[in-house]
Amino acid sequence: MEWWKTASIYQIYPRSFQDSGGDGIGDLPGIRKRLPYIRDLGFDAIWLSPFYKSPMKDFGYDVADYCDVDPIFGTLKDFDGLLEDAHRLGLKVLIDFVPNHTSDQHPWFLESRSSRDNPKRDWYVWRDPAPDGGPPNNWQAYFGGPSWTFDPQTGQYYLHQFLPEQPDLNWRNPEVRQAMYDVMRFWLDKGVDGFRVDVLWLLVEDALFRDEPDNPHYKPGDIDRFRHIHIYQEDQPETRQIVQEMRAVLDEYPGDRVMVGEIYLPYEQLMPYYGTAEKPGCHLPFNFHLIFRGLNNWTAENIRSIVEEYEKSLPPFATPNWVLGNHDQHRLATRIGHDQARVAAMMLFTLRGSPTWYYGDEIGMVDGQIPPEKVQDPAALRQRGASGEHGLDPGRDPERTPMQWTPHAYAGFSTREPWLPISPDYTERNVEAQDADPFSMLTLVRTLLVVRRETPALLGGAYQSYKAPEGVFAYLRGGEVLVALNFTPEPKTLSTPGGEVLLSTYLDRYDKVEGVLELRPHEGVIVKL
Repeated sequence: MEWWKTASIYQIYPRSFQDSGGDGIGDLPGIRKRLPYIRDLGFDAIWLSPFYKSPMKDFGYDVADYCDVDPIFGTLKDFDGLLEDAHRLGLKVLIDFVPNHTSDQHPWFLESRSSRDNPKRDWYVWRDPAPDGGPPNNWQAYFGGPSWTFDPQTGQYYLHQFLPEQPDLNWRNPEVRQAMYDVMRFWLDKGVDGFRVDVLWLLVEDALFRDEPDNPHYKPGDIDRFRHIHIYQEDQPETRQIVQEMRAVLDEYPGDRVMVGEIYLPYEQLMPYYGTAEKPGCHLPFNFHLIFRGLNNWTAENIRSIVEEYEKSLPPFATPNWVLGNHDQHRLATRIGHDQARVAAMMLFTLRGSPTWYYGDEIGMVDGQIPPEKVQDPAALRQRGASGEHGLDPGRDPERTPMQWTPHAYAGFSTREPWLPISPDYTERNVEAQDADPFSMLTLVRTLLVVRRETPALLGGAYQSYKAPEGVFAYLRGGEVLVALNFTPEPKTLSTPGGEVLLSTYLDRYDKVEGVLELRPHEGVIVKL
């Protein structure tokens, strides 16, 4: 079986993982130093958020050079060393690929905006003003305001789905496509094992640039993007052809290189991104439904429905994937509490397919406390400027605070004050303390990954729902292993054919089960039948 079909992936936000240079910002040598920690946890792969050369208007998602490392994070030599060490430790390495847009300081865009007849003019999306001189249509950006910015020098507007400093590339232009595929080859030639592709479903827009219809659910105070239903800015049919072309680039290389796609879509729109058995697309289109439909309604019944709907929607050849957190979403323990975060971890690592884990969730990190004067997130700062209602919104900073390694100064992350404040609970909640605690969240995650790796049914067995009382989500893997998860603060029982407990989220039982399985409050149990 290809490695990625069962791989557990560990996401690292480089600015916040480990500072090796003493400037308060995490970097590639810092990540390299911590690779044995990730290996010893039991993960199979790491995914690195952007480290490319960038003006940092969106912390690396505004790329000025796709084939170089920003000095904040180190050098290409540092990346080569990190990659070599990771492979020596048995870890695969995925890197972020940001194909939808560049920085406005990228040489391509500087050429594109220099004149209307520049050869790279059509590398970006330019349009004439509307008859009244305003933007070409009503499209709104994710970070507030119109998706269009006027360029006085050439008298046209350029498109940006995010910040004005992040102009959208024109993926209808074959030259753009080839240039970006060459970027992929640059990193594949270095030996990376694949990419997590940023905002994959946004690459192509409506060719006629039609106005989006109004969203009847929009409320005053919502961000501008919610004003409309996005049938013209997102998920255009041509995008899936591009995905197949990206897959073909990956397939030029040996070693099962993989593409993980960031795609925030309902299941019926998500599944086509897998492609077909004859024309494969994205290996793992990210399944965000546990985040958006699950963590906001964390009940056994709702989670069961999400899982079963997904399982029924998957094409026969497709590999499922699951995720509970990332650099854009509030922390898992903040959203559902520490007791249920343990239950959620057991679920994530026992469902069928490939799970992705966000750094720090293994010690139960919570959203950091960001004073208004220390907010860094450009989206929050832009919305603050546009609306007083967002004046205290810290945006995505709380889930990006530095990793808590030790109870000592700056949590062992840095030797000076970091770019974001360390969470106040770091003196108790840190890797050093939890590594010595046999009942900690860290110990649970490490043990879960051992059980997963050593239990064939959890790696390759089919998923089957299992009858359970209200408040309990239970399922079989491969007909051999039962996973029972109590989502409530009350004890529960369910009937079983009997077996042996492989693991409890309490980390204190390995007993025999004779007919009835008793679950304590907030307990998850794996039973070998």
